[in-house]
Amino acid sequence: MSILLLYDEITIHNMEHAMRDRKTPKGAQAALRAVRLLKLFTSERPELQLAEVSALAGLNKTTAHRLLQALHSESLLDRNASNGAYRLGPALMALGVQALSSDNLRLRARPLLKRLAEETGETATLEVPIDDTMLILDEVTGGHFLAAGGNVGTRWPMHATSTGKAFIAFDEFGMERLADRLTPLTAQTIVEHSQLEDQFGEVRRRGFAETVDELEDGFSGVGAVVRGSTGEILGALSICGPTQRMTESRRSSLGATLCAAAGQLQPRY
Repeated sequence: MSILLLYDEITIHNMEHAMRDRKTPKGAQAALRAVRLLKLFTSERPELQLAEVSALAGLNKTTAHRLLQALHSESLLDRNASNGAYRLGPALMALGVQALSSDNLRLRARPLLKRLAEETGETATLEVPIDDTMLILDEVTGGHFLAAGGNVGTRWPMHATSTGKAFIAFDEFGMERLADRLTPLTAQTIVEHSQLEDQFGEVRRRGFAETVDELEDGFSGVGAVVRGSTGEILGALSICGPTQRMTESRRSSLGATLCAAAGQLQPRY
């Protein structure tokens, strides 16, 4: 259900409707608090007790309980009958499916992802930034027996992914998204901000970024940003696969292919 965390734009109208006739905080602040509560649920924390929600959100238990009850009343949250813990609900799944089906970038990128996967034999993804992570919005698995796949809806730390590095390198405020202390996922993960910044000049020169055994041992990829009609960064494309196939020379070749593909997605008026 982690893909549902993408939808920060749950409207204030929906939140107000969820809280109607209930003694919950009113106005925009209440809506923001409710959205932030939803974002507390992750693949690592699929269920949360009231006390955990209160502590993570920095709210007193009374306020947290009112917000949780309001979200539960609209099926945006569900509740585990055995232990009373909250989890993301079916209404959020419906919103997620609706958002995916209407996402213009995803619709435009889909044929390109299929072509990239077919031509390279590797997995091609479309990813978008969420806080300090990149969310896999869509992917097409390559033809190799050993290939990455099944990750739609997964969020990975920006500093360990090719797409995240590309986004940070080309976004003026990209570094501000990163936490002061970065988490190592493997022995190769770069966790020093200065070391990351040292890479970005080369990323900007080549147009694409790389990750080699930094997200997961034996996994490598290249990533390039996708821009909108005015040059704004909308997301990023990647081609990824086992490190044994993703040699330095092949990464260079795939990176060039990816830059050309990303350019094709930018609208021309």
